[in-house]
Amino acid sequence: MRTRLTLSAGDLARTRFAVSPMWEVVTGFRALAASPVPEVHRAWAAQVRPRLAAAGLDRGWLAEMVPAAGHLPDFLNPPPAGAVGELEQELSTVRRTDPAQVRRDLDLLAAERGGRLSARLHGLYREPERRLPRVTAEIEAYWQLALAPYWARIRALLEADVFHRARQAAEHGTAEVLNGLHRTVRWEEGELLLTERHCPVTRIPTAAGLVLVPSAFAWPRVLTRSPGGDPPQLAYPARGSATLWERREPPRADGLALVLGRSRTVLLAELAAPASTTELARRCELSAAAVSEHLAALRAAGLVSGHRAGRSVLYARTAVADALLDAQA
Repeated sequence: MRTRLTLSAGDLARTRFAVSPMWEVVTGFRALAASPVPEVHRAWAAQVRPRLAAAGLDRGWLAEMVPAAGHLPDFLNPPPAGAVGELEQELSTVRRTDPAQVRRDLDLLAAERGGRLSARLHGLYREPERRLPRVTAEIEAYWQLALAPYWARIRALLEADVFHRARQAAEHGTAEVLNGLHRTVRWEEGELLLTERHCPVTRIPTAAGLVLVPSAFAWPRVLTRSPGGDPPQLAYPARGSATLWERREPPRADGLALVLGRSRTVLLAELAAPASTTELARRCELSAAAVSEHLAALRAAGLVSGHRAGRSVLYARTAVADALLDAQA
């Protein structure tokens, strides 16, 4: 299956890049739903899946709407408002989705499933305005468990991709950028040709340009969103996604320890993957009270962030901490 996007000069002039938290929600959940999980994301999935199962999020709204393959509801991915979207803003847009759009998306899901929808999705079909707040509440919970502790790392990857593409456009032009997005995307005589599509759409109308969205989880596919009235979106695998979860050798960081102290430096090194106070206390052979005190100081300095995960809090390094540790490597 091939899909064609005919782009006018005006469309090309309005083509832009955007980072979207909701695209990471949808593509990340799809990666978790796959069997097996794509190899590049297995380290992340091993940490996240138990949290989602404990919270019941492996069998909720997202589990019923985001399959491992097939149609993804367009209403879950509204156009990002700026260069870097905010989750709260995107969820607000999802809650205000036109009921007709929700029903069109659910009709497509039903068509792929032999004309059937679950009782939960039937309720959403009947009362979108009433049920969408429940959907977005679950997405917020999923975000806190699966993405918020890693967002600094993911966002840095996505922004680095955009920076690379922008420089590529400046040096070689837009056609070079479009041809370099993915092996299934090709610029050809005024049209963007997408091959190896599972969607039945063969031509996507354009309006007000094109939004190119790098994604940490889209690999190995390119995904599209093209409801009428909005500019089409194309989510493609960001450069470096395969190395996103690689565990780095902990740096010696002796110089950093002279400033922060040995215990706080050890805690930062251990936070290569998000962890709770209890986990850190066990791994670093410190008391929970001492770890809590050190984390409070590191958080105040902007070196760690905390994210609620059920009854506990997961701590993660910020981009500032990553840069400090990288400088010691």
